[in-house]
Amino acid sequence: MPSPTDKNPLFSPNADPIPNPHTDHGKARRKRHSSWSDPYSNDRVDPNEALRHLILKMRLNSGSTTTHSESGSEPESDSLNPNPEPDYTSLLSDELLLKVFGKFSGPKQHISNSLVCKRWCVLCGKLIQSVKLLDWEFLESGRLTFRYPNLIDVNIVPACIRFERNSGILLSNKLLDVYLSSGVLENDGFFVRKEDVLGSQVVDGGVRILAEGCRNLRRIALMNVSEEGLSCLAKECELLQEMEMHYCSDMALRGIYNCRNLQILKLIGCVNGIYDSAVSDIGMTILAQGCRRLVKLELVGCEGSYDGIKAIGQCCQMLEELIICNHRMETGWLSAMSFCENLKTLSIQSCKNIDENPGPDEHLGSCPMLEELHLRRCHMRDKQGVRALFLVCQTIRELVLEDCWGLDDNTFAAATICRTIRSLSLDGCSLLTTEGLESVVLSWKELDRLRVVSCNNVKDSEITPELATLFSVLKELKWRPDSQSLLLASLDGTGIGQKGGRSLRRK
Repeated sequence: MPSPTDKNPLFSPNADPIPNPHTDHGKARRKRHSSWSDPYSNDRVDPNEALRHLILKMRLNSGSTTTHSESGSEPESDSLNPNPEPDYTSLLSDELLLKVFGKFSGPKQHISNSLVCKRWCVLCGKLIQSVKLLDWEFLESGRLTFRYPNLIDVNIVPACIRFERNSGILLSNKLLDVYLSSGVLENDGFFVRKEDVLGSQVVDGGVRILAEGCRNLRRIALMNVSEEGLSCLAKECELLQEMEMHYCSDMALRGIYNCRNLQILKLIGCVNGIYDSAVSDIGMTILAQGCRRLVKLELVGCEGSYDGIKAIGQCCQMLEELIICNHRMETGWLSAMSFCENLKTLSIQSCKNIDENPGPDEHLGSCPMLEELHLRRCHMRDKQGVRALFLVCQTIRELVLEDCWGLDDNTFAAATICRTIRSLSLDGCSLLTTEGLESVVLSWKELDRLRVVSCNNVKDSEITPELATLFSVLKELKWRPDSQSLLLASLDGTGIGQKGGRSLRRK
């Protein structure tokens, strides 16, 4: 029986390439010029391989509108290339690729690009500048500094706490996040015990690796670091400007002495319910003598007294903003505030008391350059301490009171000492009444901005003509004392209470 190749000379391996004039078609057939653009050419490619040639051609010419047959060129080799897609980015220099990657916004995109190849991984790592460390081994092995050599902001606090990462319970605080397990119920009131925190020697070793690998650090958050680790950090990272310290002691602050360019410092001694450590007047004095260029200082859960605040005021002459949160200071500390001569902003947050025994008025003094006073989530039932605070801050121009418990009419009346206030913001002061508000704001002749939100005892129906007249001349007015307030809706479209608005006073 004859084979298919005997019947069809086109498939015969010995077929004559010259066309036969005595075929059934009656005319000579022209031989077509075979090329890669014609994958189904029967004299070059077996029909069973036609699809493979077609796919190869599409992959080679992806993104190109000119084929080999159109340009008149032949392929260099007829053999199939197992890797038909060349790496065109290899023709670009590292500097040019970094410029291209720099156009992408967000670190998530850089991380996705780093998964393409090893070269992209190294280049994208140079664009990452901020890292929150979760695995301490990643730092100790040197992979952190190798992969991200240009870091300027590092937070190693989460990696300093020994907790199971897959516990599924996350305690989130404004200061830190802690993964919890069932064993936290035996920690005597604190979620993080001393045994749960990495030792100072281990932390110092990691800080040394980080400081030697990333010398351009600008900001760092540390936990349980000792004097040795801070000294190494100050020596290697001369550009360090901002630091956040958790769970530190007084003696550890001696290592911060060489941080000459440090401008912002957040010192956390105790966090209620999470961990407990002590920072006293000794640590504040060491801190003040070493960091004389501080511009902003935040003290959270720190102990202290008159001596510590005095040392800060005398040594840190450039200090402009002081934040005191949940302080455990001894009585009389307010008297030392007068030494902060260049202080512009004072913020007191989450304090159970201001100062139970501030002393006589003649010993208090005042901050001559102070412009803003912020009180948030503070207990203000102690009228003597609140009055002493307003006396120290009598030069302020802006007063913010937010969710302060115990702020009634009598306590708020002490603010009349501050006669230069131009902006007042009240939020969540439920004990304050319309009468108490009016008696104070009418005494401020320079007031031009007023904000009253969620003060339920301030009523629209109790607004007097004098208070309404004041509203008409204010540059900015936000009046939402309760959900039933209709004053703001009635003033809508009249231009009253807005900068450059009309006045209701008769001429």
